[in-house]
Amino acid sequence: MQIAIVHDTVSDADAPDARDVIAQADAVARALQMQGHSPCRISCSLNLSAVEQELRHRRVDLVFNLVESIGGQGRLIHLFPFCLDAMALPYTGARAEAMVLTSGKVLAKGWMAAAGIPTPAWIGPWPGHDGSVHGGDTGEGAWIIKSVWEHASIGLDGQSIVNDAEPASVLPLLRSRAPLLGGACFAERFIAGREFNLSMLAGPWGPEVLPPAEIVFEGYTDEMPRIVDYRAKWDQTAFAFHHTPRRFDFDSSDQGLLRRLEALARRCWDHFGLNGYARVDFRVDPAGQPWVLEINANPCLSPDAGFAAALDRSGITYVDAVGRIVADGISPGTSDDDI
Repeated sequence: MQIAIVHDTVSDADAPDARDVIAQADAVARALQMQGHSPCRISCSLNLSAVEQELRHRRVDLVFNLVESIGGQGRLIHLFPFCLDAMALPYTGARAEAMVLTSGKVLAKGWMAAAGIPTPAWIGPWPGHDGSVHGGDTGEGAWIIKSVWEHASIGLDGQSIVNDAEPASVLPLLRSRAPLLGGACFAERFIAGREFNLSMLAGPWGPEVLPPAEIVFEGYTDEMPRIVDYRAKWDQTAFAFHHTPRRFDFDSSDQGLLRRLEALARRCWDHFGLNGYARVDFRVDPAGQPWVLEINANPCLSPDAGFAAALDRSGITYVDAVGRIVADGISPGTSDDDI
């Protein structure tokens, strides 16, 4: 098949989180070539008409969608899949509607809460909110301030956590931090505890939950916030970058918790109507209660990212995983052996 890998428009001057999409496109292109496909690459900008014309000119059979932002704005991520829907052109990963629901973190939390999926209480978004608390837990405590639309931990740092704060005192902080967080942010009740990521991959009999990964905060003192912030992901000079490994080995005492996490991940896949591949991020409080933080539709496919690590742990090759993502893009529930 002729497959167009479409990704963000980036330059050498962009930050590491933006440039990472090129590593993803390189890896996907190699995998597609190994399967006998003919990949081409197209960068997506705000000129969606030009992207549409190029796709038609190349007569592509499928788009491998790696678009994470358009014009540098994560909040526009859903525009490209809507464009593909209008073209009736098959594409990989989340459908446009699911992308809207998951990329807006406050919208996603409301969608989870409505379905009874446990997610921490929140305040916001700002601008446009009166500071009231959603999801219960209205007392004094710790909050973490996050971007509504931007991912890759953009704007997340040690100053993002506010301890011993009443909800009424949080709203002014949202206003002050919004410029660092893509212009829109919210506060989420901070869950002090363990952090897990569960990756999922489409298959002929539904989504397969890959081995769960826990983020380990090695050598962290009591004063250091146990979060995977921007520096932990992207700054190779940072302490956090080298001391937040993931682990896949667990004691028997964790098996009940891991089953609960898997069940919740499957509920998220079904409730949000996900396709292709996804990752669900959790925190688990000291009482053992899991909380869903975010649902990542079309998570990072770089060979050194968490999704690839979970594939390796499961025994699924990267090439085979890309084949399953392509097959699901053509027809949900299809095996890559059928294409």
